[in-house]
Amino acid sequence: MADKNIIEVTNLGHTYMKGTPLEHIALSETSIYVKEGECVAIIGHTGSGKSTLIQHFNGLMRPESGEVIIDGENIADKNIDIKSLRRKVGIVFQNPEDQIFESLVGDDVAYGPFKSGLPVKEVRERVKWAMSVVGLDFDEMKDRQTFALSGGQKRKVALAGILALKPKVLVLDEPTAGLDPKSSKEILEKIQDLNKKEKMTIVFVSHNMEEVAFLADRIYVMAEGTVVLSGTPREIFTDREKMQKYHIGTPETVRLLYRLQAEGYSVRADAFSIEEVSKEVLKVLSHN
Repeated sequence: MADKNIIEVTNLGHTYMKGTPLEHIALSETSIYVKEGECVAIIGHTGSGKSTLIQHFNGLMRPESGEVIIDGENIADKNIDIKSLRRKVGIVFQNPEDQIFESLVGDDVAYGPFKSGLPVKEVRERVKWAMSVVGLDFDEMKDRQTFALSGGQKRKVALAGILALKPKVLVLDEPTAGLDPKSSKEILEKIQDLNKKEKMTIVFVSHNMEEVAFLADRIYVMAEGTVVLSGTPREIFTDREKMQKYHIGTPETVRLLYRLQAEGYSVRADAFSIEEVSKEVLKVLSHN
């Protein structure tokens, strides 16, 4: 993994409805750093500033105070090429309907590359590649009506549409919200493949601690518009005191170990992955 930061956010501030009775500070002195090739999770309660933060990553919002540097470019620079920035940093929002513009699946996935002025042959190749990455069969799905798709299929189409731009950074807001377990597992495995096999930098917002434990190299915890804690999943999920202090949800794996400890079993306190916890459980079973 490279040591270069591809995202550098320093002391970022943003206030909604400034100067009105409805003024609300969404971000205050927020700093986060993401290295090339990392998978970083941003967690925190609703209203903690997560969605406002990620909208600064591709220029949907510009800094009111502080600094946002994306791949060496300052997004406050008036001469920055926003179109180029948005090809570099693709955001997949929580509601896929917000990102589906065309009536046919193939046309929708092709929308971004086509608008970027790429040759038709390359657009077609990118569409085929992006659809295959998210598990949509090109021949079977390209002429399917987008309005008739299931929630899971719509999410895959929205993701494919962003991937067809070949971004360096993929940003996902609640990637599995509203999906059934099978679709959730498929999407998470696709995201992991993009990160590990395609070396794509991933930043995702989530309330689901299982998917955070599964995907993230590092975690930022936000509360009241700022970062209150950061670390690896092991550092975050095995620090019971901090988890309680910041009301961080507990992955099922960690909850199981806590219950075993409470019952008097000697199990590792620093395990959180399914593989590690399985070993601890088997150890308990083998001694009984």
